[in-house]
Amino acid sequence: MRKLDLVLIFGSLPAGILLLCVGAYFLLDQETLSLTDEVRQKAPGSFLRLPDGVVHYELASPPPTRTDVRTVVLVHGFSVPYYIWDPTFEALVEAGFRVLRYDLYGRGYSDRPDVTYDADLYDRQLAGLLSGFGIAGPVDLVGLSMGGPIIVTFADRHPERARALVLVDSAFHGSRGPGLLTRTPYLGEFLMAVSTAPSLPEGQLADFYDPSRFPDWPEKYRVQMQYKGFRRALLSTMRHYTARDVRGEFERWLGRGRD
Repeated sequence: MRKLDLVLIFGSLPAGILLLCVGAYFLLDQETLSLTDEVRQKAPGSFLRLPDGVVHYELASPPPTRTDVRTVVLVHGFSVPYYIWDPTFEALVEAGFRVLRYDLYGRGYSDRPDVTYDADLYDRQLAGLLSGFGIAGPVDLVGLSMGGPIIVTFADRHPERARALVLVDSAFHGSRGPGLLTRTPYLGEFLMAVSTAPSLPEGQLADFYDPSRFPDWPEKYRVQMQYKGFRRALLSTMRHYTARDVRGEFERWLGRGRD
């Protein structure tokens, strides 16, 4: 084989690989819609506009004759919206609590602002919701998975607004940073589009003791995946939040409980 032939063959490989990657990206891209007022009008729950964007929430209270009502705030995890709290929300309302649940930015029907998804963003979102509803007194905070460090950070920064914390299978972030593939520009976005995000709906079934009880789980989860900004929000969270060291905040909060 002539040298020129070798140059043509191997010189075309990078271009061919690039074309395959671009094709895979657009073929697997599920984000084809934008969150609009028309979309939200058909969604359950309510909406509140905060400085960082619109937040999807549900707030339920017992009859106004109750004057000793405690407020419980439910914070979901990394990517499943507030519907993961359905049975918990209903049980707490029936027990007489005022209960607030909401979609973190980038998830569910909340906005996907083009910002850094870090501890400051999630703290502003929770503080803004409570202020928006005029809830000034201390509340009981319940965090699931990534919601755990979110409420611990909130309690650490605003101790006067947190009465008690309940951590459900809480995530805990040490000092290890995001992996090389995740933090690499463009490569992280590509892998999120063609591998990480598409695997999430069915992959979560492995978390259930009896997945057959939730046959509609993947399709229910995919609803949020069609709105632009979902993948970007998750990737930014992986780069700027889930790799964050929260040991000091956990230790300070636990220390308050021993005082």
